[in-house]
Amino acid sequence: MTDTLSPEQRSRLMAKVHGKDTAIENKVRSYLHEKGYRFRKHVAGLPGSPDIVLPKYKAAIFVHGCFWHGHCGCRKSRLPTTRYDFWEEKRMANLERDARKISELTGSGWRVAVIWQCALEKPITLSISMKTLEDWLKSDNNQCEIPNRIETPQNQQNNSINR
Repeated sequence: MTDTLSPEQRSRLMAKVHGKDTAIENKVRSYLHEKGYRFRKHVAGLPGSPDIVLPKYKAAIFVHGCFWHGHCGCRKSRLPTTRYDFWEEKRMANLERDARKISELTGSGWRVAVIWQCALEKPITLSISMKTLEDWLKSDNNQCEIPNRIETPQNQQNNSINR
């Protein structure tokens, strides 16, 4: 498969992606604020500068874009064919850094949640993902990952048909 964009177009497209205050982060922050949770954004003093920090719960939340952080099995994480080696190396560095920073956070007593972009796109998965996040905040669990493979009534029905 070849990339449908020229190297110049791909470069311009990737340069538009921001690392802070993304639309997916804003969805999570809006939900938390609406539910009465108070948090800090991008706390530089913590490993990895988590996207959202809830000191009261000693919880750090990373909202990961599926492409940049290599969400395994997600259609959004497919690497472009243009400069494939460059993007693969960049993603591997991101994955290694993510694992290291999460380990540093948990090692210093923080609880860590990772929410993937694809879990926030459709209203039903957004709702279920936010409920899962809220349940985790109220629990004693140290880590939480909210993937796109969320069981919805429709998924359960489709899964039972396909068995």
